[in-house]
Amino acid sequence: MNNPKQQKPTLTGQRFKTRKRDEKEKFEPTQFQDSIIQGLNENGSDLEAVAKFLDASGAKLDYRRYAETLFDILVAGGMLAPGGTLADNVNRTDVCVFAAQENLETIRAYAQVFNKLIRRYKYLERGFEDEIKKLLLFLKGFSESERTKLAMLTGILLGNGTLSSTILSSLFNENLVKEGVSAAFAVKLFKSWITEKDINAVAGGLRKVNMDNRLLELFPANKQSYDHFVKYFTEAGLKELADFVRNQQSLGARKELQKELQDQMARGDPLKEIITYAKDEMKKNSISEQTMITIVWNCIMGAVEWNKKEELLTEQAIKHLKQYSPLLAAFTTQGQSELTLLLKLQEYCYDNIQFMKAFQKIVVLFYKVDVLSEEAILKWYREPNMAKGRSIFLEQMKKFVEWLKNAEEESESESEED
Repeated sequence: MNNPKQQKPTLTGQRFKTRKRDEKEKFEPTQFQDSIIQGLNENGSDLEAVAKFLDASGAKLDYRRYAETLFDILVAGGMLAPGGTLADNVNRTDVCVFAAQENLETIRAYAQVFNKLIRRYKYLERGFEDEIKKLLLFLKGFSESERTKLAMLTGILLGNGTLSSTILSSLFNENLVKEGVSAAFAVKLFKSWITEKDINAVAGGLRKVNMDNRLLELFPANKQSYDHFVKYFTEAGLKELADFVRNQQSLGARKELQKELQDQMARGDPLKEIITYAKDEMKKNSISEQTMITIVWNCIMGAVEWNKKEELLTEQAIKHLKQYSPLLAAFTTQGQSELTLLLKLQEYCYDNIQFMKAFQKIVVLFYKVDVLSEEAILKWYREPNMAKGRSIFLEQMKKFVEWLKNAEEESESESEED
C-alpha cells in the first residue's frame, strides 16, 4: 500500500503593516542634516519655535541614528569634521550656539532647547553626553568666542542636571592640558555653573562622580599642586572653587593623619613621638587645634575594645584616657580646644549609652591631669552648646561644678587678702 506523499509544514501568520506615524524617513547624514538645517533656518531666532520644530521632527527623522549630527548642528551649525572644523561642502545654519550672542541670557535660552529635546526623547541623553565630551576634545579647533559659549552652555547644563560631571574627564586630555586650554575653559565653565547654582551644588556634583579629587589634572604635571590651583582660580575670580579644593586637600590630609595616628597607637609608639608627628602635620597642613583635638580624640577612643560590662567600662576608660592624657593636653592649649574636647566627650557618651555614667568621672580626670581647665568646664556648664544628653550630664556635674566655684571664690578671697 502506497502512502500518499505528505505535505511539508509551512509557516503561516498575519503580516502587520507598520503604522505610518511610526515610520522613520531614512536619510544619509547629509540628507538628515539638510532637513534639520532647513527647519532651523525657517524658524530663525525664535527658539521656542525651534524647540517645537525639533520636538515634531523626532517623529519623522531618525534621531537615534543621527544624534551626533543633530547635536553638531545645534552647537556648531553643521556637521563637524575630526578636530572640530565644520565639514566642507555642507549646509550650515546660524541658528546654533556658536553663532549666538556671547551672553548668559542667550546661551541659557539655547540650553532650554537642549533640555526640552532631551526630556522629549530620553534616549538622546547618552548621545548628548558623548557629544559634549567630543566637543571638549575639539576645543583647540574652536575660536575663543566659540569656546566661551560652549563653556557657558556646559556650565548651565551641569547646573540644571542635564549633564553629569563625568564629561569633565575630556578636559584632562594631555594636549589640552599642556597648552593651557583646559584650565582656561574650566574657569569659564565653573563661573557659569556657580552662577546657575552655588558652590555647594557644584561640590556635590563633583563628589557624586569622584571628580572633586581630579581637578588638579587641569594643569600639567609640574604644576599639579594645590597652591598653584588656588592661586590660578582665585586670580580668575573663582575663590569659592579655590577654597573648596583647598578644603578637599585638608580633608584628605586629615584622613591620612588620622590613619597614621591610629597605626602609631596600635604599634605602641612613644607619646612624645606621636605628639611631635601630629604637631608637624598640623603645621604643614594648616590644621587648627580644634580640628586636631577632634582627630586625636577619635583615634584614642577607637584604639581599644571596650568592655561590655558598664561597671568595668568606667574603670577601663579612666585608665585608658589617663595613659593618653599627655597627647590630649598637647592639643588643648586654647580655651576653644578645651570646649571642643568637652563637646566631643559629651557627644560620645550620649551616642554610646554604656558611657553615660562615665561622663563626670572622665571630666574630673581631665581636670586633674591638666587637660581641661576650670574655666572651660564652667563655660561648658553655663552655656548650652549641644543638646545631646545635656540635662543628664549637667546633673552629673552639679556637685563638681559647685566645688569648682567654691574653690574659685576661695582663691579670689585669698588674692584680695594678699
